Amino acid sequence: MSTARILKWISGILEAVLAIPVLGGLIVLGNGYAPLGVMLILHIITMAVSSQAGVKKHGSILGIITSCLGWIPVLGWILHAVTAIALILDAAKSDTQVKAD
Repeated sequence: MSTARILKWISGILEAVLAIPVLGGLIVLGNGYAPLGVMLILHIITMAVSSQAGVKKHGSILGIITSCLGWIPVLGWILHAVTAIALILDAAKSDTQVKAD
């Protein structure tokens, strides 16, 4: 399993946790919005590794947007859920599927 795929699994699972309606909100608010900053850094790293590996980076780009807008209550929940789905589906695909830019 490639590093890009592992990072997509990790960031996708963390996004899924933040997408849980009450729990995700409590995690973000209880830690002073720091989880959004941590996720932003993780998505940037995942995007860089994915770019170097030549695999899709759409989920990470969506994650960066989510980290910037995740503080907005309902929009944040929707973005976390969509990002989690995109990252997990992308991570579940085979490493041999390379996107041509």
